[in-house]
Amino acid sequence: MAGSKSVVIAALIANAAIAVLKFFGFLLTGSAAMLSETYHSISDTGNQVFLLIGIRYSGREADRQHPFGYGKSQFFYSFLVSVFLFGIAGWESAKHGYNELTSHGGHGGVEAGQAVEFLFISFTPPAWLDPLMVNYVVLLGAFAFESYALVKARAEMRRQMQRNDWGSYREAFRKTSDVTTLTALTEDTIALAGIVIALTGLALSQVTDNPFYDQLSALFIGIMLMVFALALAWENKRLLLGESLPADEGQRLRDTVLASEYVESIVDFRTVYFGPNEVIVSADVVFADNLDTEELDDAITAIEADLQAANSDVRTVYIEPEAAE
Repeated sequence: MAGSKSVVIAALIANAAIAVLKFFGFLLTGSAAMLSETYHSISDTGNQVFLLIGIRYSGREADRQHPFGYGKSQFFYSFLVSVFLFGIAGWESAKHGYNELTSHGGHGGVEAGQAVEFLFISFTPPAWLDPLMVNYVVLLGAFAFESYALVKARAEMRRQMQRNDWGSYREAFRKTSDVTTLTALTEDTIALAGIVIALTGLALSQVTDNPFYDQLSALFIGIMLMVFALALAWENKRLLLGESLPADEGQRLRDTVLASEYVESIVDFRTVYFGPNEVIVSADVVFADNLDTEELDDAITAIEADLQAANSDVRTVYIEPEAAE
């Protein structure tokens, strides 16, 4: 939990600073790609606020209405991030890029001294200012901030990969229940990709003296955001609906139960995530028929301890003795 929170706080500080830089860059230059990147960074900043709310809410103690605690709140707030904030930012970015591409007389920037209008804001850059240099400086500064946030997120994900023996980021993406770190890592990765796309569009527009590439990069940034929004929403959906442990982890826990000298067989075995790194295990088990009540209780206690030793995410274990058929 502490690792996830530090990742989110680092991303919040970075994205808030970047959003301000990009917006002033847009006001100074009128770049379509810069406005798309502004939407992107505002979205990312809002994302971190939602994730922090999820972390705080999930730390509440279990009560009568929520006997297993509030761990799933992180899944809910991460889902909101992916659908509303990522989706909205992606849609606005793509729409702006498309409108710039299809509008007659659309532009990808402004000349020095030409006014830029946005909503109720009208700003005229000073005549001595070079708009392209502003774009480059802002985006390179944003790249530095995002790289810092990405390093933090990757370090936390690598720690989880080593703890769970996951061999790749793709495997971690499919198996992790820490959606807060997953969301932050994804955000930071696509933020860097968006900056590269924006820089490429600006450079091509400068070389060719054609705003088409700047406008096209804005459209690409929006599409990229929407694609990743869908991917994150899908990953959060599986946990919100009560997904079990991956098959290999579930089998390892089954084998742990069967390894007990007092267990004859397993009738039913279920696992479910109730929060990031919080798993509940329920098993219907046939025990040896020569056990008395005290011995049966000791055997169940030993199995519970073995399961928690086999997987540190296991928080609660329910063992139901069954009669042999």
